[in-house]
Formats: sequence, C-alpha cells, structure tokens
Amino acid sequence: MDEVIKALQEAFQQPLNEGEQRKIIFWFDKDQEFAEYIHEVAIENVKVHTLSEGNSFYTKYLLEEEEDPTSNYLIYSNLDMDKDEDNWLLDTILYSKKFYADKTSFLMNELNIDPPLRSIVKKYEKFFGSKDRIRKFKGFEVSAFTEGTIELVMMSALCNLKTPDFEDVLKVVLMESLDDSQNKYLELIAKYVGVDVFWNTVAVRYGYEQNQKSLKTLFIHLTVTALSHVMNEGHLLLIKNYIAFRNKPNALVFIDHWMHHKTDYLVYDQCAEIVEKEIKLSDIVNQLPVEEFKAADTFPYFDKAIIIYIANSLEERLEDYEAYTKLINLRRAKHYYERFQSIYEALYYTVKMFEFHKKYSRGIPKTQAVDMYRAYVNDYHQMDMFYRKFYVAYDNESNSEILKKLKVMVENLYTNWYMSELSSHWSAAVHDELKSSWVLPGIQSQKDFYRSFVAPKIYNGDRVFVIISDALRYEIAAELTDKLNSETTGACDIQPLLGVLPSVTKMGMASLLPHKNLEIDLSGNVSVNGRSSSGIDNRIGILQSVLADSTAVHFQELKDMNKAGRRETFKGKKLVYIYHDSIDATGDKAATEVNTFTAAERAIDELYAIVKIIRDDLSGTNIFITADHGFVYQREALQESDKIEKEGIPAFEVKRRHLFTQEKGERSGLLDINMDNLITNEHQITTYVPKATIRFKIQGAGSNFVHGGASLQEIVVPLIQFKNIRSGQKNSLEIEKVDVKLTNTTRKITNSLFNLTFFQTERVEDKRVPRTVKIYMVDETDVVISNEEMLICDRTSDKPEERTFKLRFALKSMPYDKNASYYLITKDDETNVIVEKTPFSINLGIVSDFDF
Repeated sequence: MDEVIKALQEAFQQPLNEGEQRKIIFWFDKDQEFAEYIHEVAIENVKVHTLSEGNSFYTKYLLEEEEDPTSNYLIYSNLDMDKDEDNWLLDTILYSKKFYADKTSFLMNELNIDPPLRSIVKKYEKFFGSKDRIRKFKGFEVSAFTEGTIELVMMSALCNLKTPDFEDVLKVVLMESLDDSQNKYLELIAKYVGVDVFWNTVAVRYGYEQNQKSLKTLFIHLTVTALSHVMNEGHLLLIKNYIAFRNKPNALVFIDHWMHHKTDYLVYDQCAEIVEKEIKLSDIVNQLPVEEFKAADTFPYFDKAIIIYIANSLEERLEDYEAYTKLINLRRAKHYYERFQSIYEALYYTVKMFEFHKKYSRGIPKTQAVDMYRAYVNDYHQMDMFYRKFYVAYDNESNSEILKKLKVMVENLYTNWYMSELSSHWSAAVHDELKSSWVLPGIQSQKDFYRSFVAPKIYNGDRVFVIISDALRYEIAAELTDKLNSETTGACDIQPLLGVLPSVTKMGMASLLPHKNLEIDLSGNVSVNGRSSSGIDNRIGILQSVLADSTAVHFQELKDMNKAGRRETFKGKKLVYIYHDSIDATGDKAATEVNTFTAAERAIDELYAIVKIIRDDLSGTNIFITADHGFVYQREALQESDKIEKEGIPAFEVKRRHLFTQEKGERSGLLDINMDNLITNEHQITTYVPKATIRFKIQGAGSNFVHGGASLQEIVVPLIQFKNIRSGQKNSLEIEKVDVKLTNTTRKITNSLFNLTFFQTERVEDKRVPRTVKIYMVDETDVVISNEEMLICDRTSDKPEERTFKLRFALKSMPYDKNASYYLITKDDETNVIVEKTPFSINLGIVSDFDF
C-alpha cells in the first residue's frame, strides 16, 4: 500500500493539463486486491470515493453538480466497466486519468507508458518478466510510446543496442547468421516479441514481401535492391524478384551503412560472397559491357570482373589506357578497393608502362649522350619507377593468377623492350662520346659534389647535413622529393649528377667526400688525399682534415639516439655526413635481392624520417640527400645471353658489372673507360664495363641486382637539396589540402534519389595535397538519412572538367518536414573534421509516398 499511495501522490502532483481545474483519478481494481485497504488511503487535498453497484449516477452528480466540483478526487472501483454503453461515467473517465495498482500498471508507470497502451504491455508480459530486459528497455529513455515504438524498443533491447533503431536491429540479426535456425537474436525476438512483428517491420521498411521468408533471401533482397540503384534493372531480370517495389532507398541506405561501418563490414563481406554465388552474379555480369557495372560495389565480384577486363584488354593490346586509368581511379573510392588494392596498383602501373610504350612506339630515340641523359632524367626514369611499383604490389599478391599474367607483360615491356633499347642506345653513345673523357656538357659531376654544393654553404657559415643513401636510384629519389615537397614546409628540388665509374660504393662514397685527388691502387683500394676512404672512421678523418667541426654517423645510430642524445652528439658540428644503406644492403645479398623494391619503399620512409630528425631535433635547415650510385635490377632470372666472359683480360678486380685492369684496348661487348679525369691515374688503370646491362660471368648467386656499370640507372645520381623553412618564415608555404565544393545552386531536394556535382577547386601540386572526403545527408539531430559516398580529390589536371565529380545519393523512405533543415555533410576522412555543412530542405511530397 505504501507503493500504491506513493504512486497516487505522484499522479495527483502532476501539473494540470490545459483546461483542467483539478485532478480526477479512477483507480480500477477489478480483482479487488485492495478493497479492504481503500479506507487507509489518505492523500492531502484529495477526496476518496468508492464506486459501487448502483451509485454510478450519484458519482457523476457528485463530481459534476454537487457543491464540490473543484476538489481533487480519487474514485476507487472494483466493478467490471468494460462495456462502454452501460457506463454512466464514460465521458468523465475519458477526461480523467486511469490508475491501476497491479504489476502491469506499476511497470507502465515506471516505464512512462500511457494507460491506453496497457493491453500492449500485457500482451508482451513475457518480455517484461525479466529485470534485465526491463532495465534495458527503460535505459532507452523514450519520451512517447506507441505500439510500434514498444515493439521496436523490445527488439532493440534483445539485440543489446544502445539506441532503439530497427536498422541496427536488422543488422545485428543478419550479422549473427543468415540461417534462421542458427540465429539467436531472431529466436529471442520470436520468443518475446513475435517473429511476425519482425517480418512485418521488415516488409514495411524495406519492401520485403517473399512468401517464404528467410534471413538469406532477405539479405539477397536488400543487396539486389541496393544494386538496382546503380545498374539498369533490365540487366537484373534473372533476380528481379528480389528487387523491392517500394521503399527501395531504405535498402540502399541500409546496405551502404553496413558496408561503411569500421568493423561490421567484415561480416557483410562474408555474407556478400556467399550470396553472389547463390544468385550466380558472375553469369549476369559476364554478359555485360564494363560500363554497365563500373560503379557497382555491392558484391566483390564486380571488382574481380573489372580487374579481369583490364588485364585481358592489356593482353589483347587494346590501347584504351586512359579509360583503364579512369576505371581504376573510380574503383579507389569503392568498398572493396582495399581488398584488391595490390592487384589494382599492379594493374595501374602495368597500364602506365603500356602508355609509355605507346608514347615511344617508334622506339626510344638514339641521340647524343647528353640528350639521352636529360631524357632519362625528364622522362625515361618513370619506366623504372613503374616497374618497381608493379613489383611492390605484385609481392603482396604473388599467388594471384592475374598478376602472374601481368608479370609476363611487364617483363616483356621492361626487360625485353625498354632496358634493351635504352641501354643499347646509351652504350653506343658512351662508346662514341664518353670513353676517353667521362664528362657531359652542362651536367654536374658527382666528384665535384663537395666543391660545388657543400663548400659554398660552409664558407657562408651555414650548417650542412649530407645524407648519402647507398644505391638510391634517381627514380626513387624523385619519389622522395615529391614526398618532402608535399608533406613538409621545406623547399625541395632534385637534380642529376653524372656518377663516377665504375658505379660502385668505394668510388661513389670517395667522390662525395672533400678531396683534391682520388687514387686507386692495384689492390682496388680507393684513397682520398692519400688516406683510405673505407669505413666511417676514415671518412670522419677526411672530413675533419678539411673542417674540424664535422663528423659522420650511420643512420641506425642516429635513429637509436633520443633527442637529447642527438643534440649532444652533434652540438657545434658544422658539417654532418649521415650514411644510409637499406637498398644496397638488401639488393647486394643473393638471399635478399628479391626484396630490393620493398627495401626502396622502406628507404623512402627512412630518409624522410632522417630529414624530420635533422629538422626537429637538430634545428638543421640545409640538407643534401644523394647517393654513391644507382643500380640495375630485373626480377626474372637472367639468360645466358645476359652474361659475358671477361675474355682473358688480366684484371686485378672483377665484379659483375666492371673490372679494373692496366691493359688498354677495345674488346667486343665491353666499354673501356679512361679513368684519367676521375682519379689520379698513376697506375694507368682502365675500367671495363659490359655494354647495356650485361653481367660478367663470375661464380656465385645474386646477379639480378647489380651496379658498377655505365647504364643510366647506375650513373644518373640524384641530388636532393632540402631547405627547411619554418612556418611563418619568409617564403614559407603551408601544406594545404585541396578544397572540394558543391556546385549545385539548388538547395531543395524533391526526389528520394538525386545527383550532386562537386568540384576540386585546385589541382594537386607541391604543398597543395590530396584530400579524401565522405559525403552524406543528416537531419537536424545529426542522424544519417542517406547513403555515404567517398570522394578522392587528388586530380593534378589543369582542366576543370577533369576535377569535377558527380555523385548519386538516396534518402531513407521516411516522413520529411518541408519546413525543417537537413544538411549535406562533407567530412575529411583523415581528420573526421566537417569541412562543409550545407543546409537543404526536403519536400518529396507524392514522390516519397510512391517511391518513384
């Protein structure tokens, strides 16, 4: 009774509703559980009256006509008053409040469910028979209930959701299992709510109306309906029975939200693979031109079909390379791109190699040495980059049959055509122009590096850091330059140096040190100013003989120091040489040479990290990054025709790409290079290098990665000059992402399916870097009401039409208030910052009702 009286007191203390002058509460106690206690009820300012057989009319008179029509009344009744036509007090009861003191009533009071819904709560008393389920139900804090809301909240509680949302209920159910008999959440809903409630809700929201209902056919219905938004339904005739006739956008939005969930997408992907086999999607897709499904991503087979299409087209020499590139770029914003990323990247670089081949369809021109050298720097080196990038991707998916097919094409283009023609023409130019004097007009020599670049800065009092990366080929350095330009505030440029011959570490490293003369003895040892240049200690001695405040260090040693240790170690040093060798250390070993290109990727990141250390920890502003030499590498095993004997030349050093001898004279297949302008040549030493990319036949494994010869890949040495410019300094340029803007001027949506156009306002270049955004619609409470589209804004074109994107959106089928504001959200995918929030009004009218 204490609980009852407390509940009654709370009811009477509620504020008066509009038009009310007092509170009248009818307490119905049909089972007469409280009849003997009614006399104990005493509530301040409330009169208690018992309704009995025969006094209904008097009670009405009492409440409405007797001398006290303004008092609060509690009317207690244990009569059966279910028949409205016999109820004298019906109108009074309707404008009053009903009160029940049974378990259901207290539950409804606790859950803030209005009395008219009492029959619904009674219907689901099995659900409310658990304190845990009641706790979850109450935790949703719903302000106003209907029968549908109660059922939704119950299903949401059974699915352990944080907020009541049938989209999430459905996703939890489908994620559990597509087998109805194995699905615990469907079983719970059937037990406590009713399976018909679930299926009826699915039918209303998603238009699923199969006679034989199952979770698997429901998933097929949702995915195929979503697919019908991006494909002509005429192509889906074999599965048209799975396409909804109404509320189609809801299916698209549901599938889209599931696919884009940061973790739940994994289960979606598993289900999609099962279903695409069930509906024989491959039979449908394989009959269609790629244009008909290029934007579809509901199932993974679309990506497989697109990949096969491009690969087969390349094999058949169909030269629509621009279209293939656009297709790959289109797929980058699609759901399954990450799964197939390595294959797409391998495809992309294969396409770029075919494009290069088409550009030089008449062959790589045979020109003078300096022109060929400059052409390599300006253009040809990209082919080496494409080849390298292909194999980085290939090594991530080396069991892929598609990539094995591409590999044959790539090797044919790179090794059999590009390297064969380029190295042959270059060897001829070297033979004609460089044998007697290893110089090129207008090209700085590697051996003049210190005198031309470092010494002037030291003379001006600048502090200089020199990073030398062993075997940093020009094309790898070019990629590093782009990274430094786009990801730091510094100014960075790259130029080529003519590397020394032979292109080996001991020669290249020596030539980069300060020197008056370089010498090589008949044991092959290289000295600088009469001092051995081998090893870091000797190099420190050579540096300090020129500048006392200088030192050298290995990259790993620098990396292992903390910030304080770095500052202490290099305190007062005006010149620091830093040696890095990730590429050469990997490529020069037979066991690891296959990982050469992976090492190159790692080297770019490590060199970038060194620059950051110098900039941030050592306050360095003048940084040079260069190499001792480049390298030649091919993945396929070499043929016997790729090797040559040294023909009995009396050599005191023989490696795969060079030999040293005191003998002079022209030999078949070899280039004899005069060393006079490279070293102090007291011993009359000549170096022989095989023409093109031929290797000397010597014992041992490991002939795919080589250097020492005169190929452009070996002797075009990069020199990156990086000048750190702090933010706010004169000439500083902040790194900014390109902007993206909605170009549509109309801010009113009148169809649940609509297109919007976006424009990348600037092209990507230097400090203007790409931006990836997610775009979707929300209501005033930030609830997502549409599908989500991803836009990768990384276009480098000057043409506005090539920086324009058209996206398609679908709104959930639900009531929209034409006077309310809805928003198009453009969110940066990296930072999750909203870069634009555009208000829209939505007025679907009849279109929404019939879902045209």
